[in-house]
Parts: sequence; C-alpha cells; structure tokens
Amino acid sequence: MDMKQLQTFLTATETLSFTQTAQLLDYAQSSITAQIKSLEDELGVVLFERLGKRITLTEEGKRLQQYAQKMLDLNVDMKKAVLNEQAQVVLKIGAQESQCVYRLPSILQQFQKAHPQVKIIFKPVHTTEIAKDLLQSGKLDIAFITDAYKETPMLHRERLIQEQLVFVSAPIDSTAKRDVFSLQQLSNETMLLTESGCSYRNQLEVQLQQEGTQPIQMIEFASIEAIKQCVMAGLGISFLPKMVVEKELENHRLKELTASMNLAEIFTDIAWHKDKHISPYLADFIQIAMKMYKKF
Repeated sequence: MDMKQLQTFLTATETLSFTQTAQLLDYAQSSITAQIKSLEDELGVVLFERLGKRITLTEEGKRLQQYAQKMLDLNVDMKKAVLNEQAQVVLKIGAQESQCVYRLPSILQQFQKAHPQVKIIFKPVHTTEIAKDLLQSGKLDIAFITDAYKETPMLHRERLIQEQLVFVSAPIDSTAKRDVFSLQQLSNETMLLTESGCSYRNQLEVQLQQEGTQPIQMIEFASIEAIKQCVMAGLGISFLPKMVVEKELENHRLKELTASMNLAEIFTDIAWHKDKHISPYLADFIQIAMKMYKKF
C-alpha cells in the first residue's frame, strides 16, 4: 500500500467512476483498476461493488475512506514539517448566514491575527443533516450547527449557545398591538421567511402543520437583511434569531411580538467528525470560537 494507491482510491470514491478517475489523475484506466485491485488484495476486502458500468463503495470501502484521507493529510503534514514549508492552509467552515454575519467575524478576526497563513472557505449549513454529510465527506473541517438537538454519533459536538427566536413586525403593524398572538392568528398574516430547509423555519412549519394553519402568504428570501428591510417596510412579519434583529429592536425600527406556542429549543453547537485529525491551527480555532461564544 502506498500514497499513490490511496490517492487513486480517494479520487474514485468521489467520482464513483474508474474512467473519470483515470482522466483526473492522467492514468490509463487499466492502471486505476490494477491499483484498486492491489489494495483489495492487500486488505482482503472488496472496496467497490461493480454494478455494470457503475461502482459504489462497500461498507469496508467507506471505513477505508476515512483512514486514507487521514494518512494522506499526515503525509502532507510530514513533508511540510521536514521541509519547513509555509504553504497556505485552508480551513473549511460551515455555518448558517446568521452565524456568519453576526457572530463569526469577531472570531475570524482573532483567529487570523494568530494564523494569517490560513485561508478560510465558508459553505452554507442550514441543518444537522447537511452538516453531518459535509463533515463526513471531508468537504468541511468544522461546522456551526444551529438546529434542534439531534443525535449524531459520528460527530463530536460542543454546545455553544441556546438561540432565542422571535417574531418581529414593523412597529406600526396591526399585529404589534396585540399583547399575545397565537399560531392560528398567523392565518391573517403574510410571513417573510428564510429559504426552505433552514432549521428554525423547519421548526415553525412543523408547528403550523400541527396546528392546522397557514399564513395568507409565505414569501421566501435568500437574505436575512432583505427580510428585515421588508418587515420594516410593513410587508409582513418574520420569525428570526433574536441576535439578527437586536439593533433594530433597540432603535424601535422593529417590534418583537409575543407568540403563544411551544417550539423545540434551538441550539448552536460547534462540530467536527469524531475521527478528524485536529491540527494545531484547527484546535486553536475551536478554542477561540468556544471562548467568544461565552461572551455572546
């Protein structure tokens, strides 16, 4: 078993095609097949099932995938340490827009002062399921998961904060005159919501379905800032994390509405794959994030 075979194997796990793998690595297809067969013979397991022209990973292949990536990462780290290279490192982070805009900037500022050579890449992560898939596939190094708590045995999670969710309207909105409104009364309102799949929108929709009610209209936005501007213009009401509307509530550009409902608690956790190799810079990022979230 050598690094070339492991790289070939990992590329094949992404393409699920020996032909595409050969094209990407500039090998003959027969060479790809021979390398995979050599790995299978050495390990005494079948790594891919051949289903006609398609291939799929076996359970043994999925287990090897995690260790192969760790071995390649360690090989790169070893070469850098021996050669004393200062190559740029990439940190792939997943988070919801609300976390990216309102909480992570101060964390990133502190982290980049300590690690200016690290390049940050963000990917949107709206739910636990999305975070789990991206962390397990190696497309993310770490994720901030904002969702109702769900069991994720393959992830290591650290609780950061419990999120407060609020209904908001323009101060002059008729709904704002009520001391308390119920979900049934939302049938007379226009709701301005984040994109479908967002964890706290999911919670609201589940509760609405249980109550057997729906707003007159539901308008979907890709941007929280766009939602806030439209609510302030009196186009409807919205349901958002309180952290994103605190300034507007303080200066009375938005009004918080009290709602009589029982939604599941939403938390923000920091998570990574339980088998993830924690490099010094990643460990430092985790510590900075946990420290900063205590201040929030």
